[in-house]
Amino acid sequence: MSAALDKQAKPRIEYVIFDMDGLMIDSERVYTEVTNEILAPFGKEMTWDIKAGCMGKPEREAAAHLLSFFPEIPLTIDEYLRQRDALQDLRWPHVQLLPGIRKLVHHLHAHKIPIAVATGSRRRNFHLKTDHLGDIFDRFEGRIVCADDDVSASSNENTKMRGKPNPDVFLVAARTLLGRDVGNPDAECTPAQIAERGKGLIFEDALPGMQAGKRAGMAVVWVPDHNLLQVENPGPETPDEQLASLEEFCPETWGLPAYTQE
Repeated sequence: MSAALDKQAKPRIEYVIFDMDGLMIDSERVYTEVTNEILAPFGKEMTWDIKAGCMGKPEREAAAHLLSFFPEIPLTIDEYLRQRDALQDLRWPHVQLLPGIRKLVHHLHAHKIPIAVATGSRRRNFHLKTDHLGDIFDRFEGRIVCADDDVSASSNENTKMRGKPNPDVFLVAARTLLGRDVGNPDAECTPAQIAERGKGLIFEDALPGMQAGKRAGMAVVWVPDHNLLQVENPGPETPDEQLASLEEFCPETWGLPAYTQE
């Protein structure tokens, strides 16, 4: 069952933006395994209350958050990231899709619903994680925005995108990848731009991502790991729908084409 604002009318969706890590692919498990492999020689472990504060953050910010819990460990942020990258790079080419994502992406693509990916991963990591999953990611036809992409040329912005929970990555995806006039993150929006934001649906698993989607003025379907719900409170932003798995998603409740019976 979904925990959602089911009794309220949902907006009619015209375009869809996906987060990637932990939502489309089982990468959060890799992050946990690798981090605990690095911490093990020091007799330490990343618990879910620590991990929750890392999810959705830019990598250096997440690393600083993690290491702040272990001040006695002689690891700098740079050394931790070097070890982490080396171990993760061995695992990324084998990471698997999460339940429900193949069906949903294929369905939206088949019905010509505009779709994009907005991820906090660096571009080089995106390729490591997805080049073996072309069956899914080729359906996006290059409509991917990564944390380190230079968006200034196409958006008339002179600054880099801020990480989630800021709404930047979702607004950039909607504007530059899908051609939607949603305005800029810090600029005052026209009524038409606010309405255009309201036509977007975001799928997220992390709390900062869910917050970023709501701050972007879009609808959000939140699919958090059940462990996350034990350590974090979603407020003040709340999702428009909360699911235990993407397998529970019903497109027609959002004005999208219904799945065909198999």
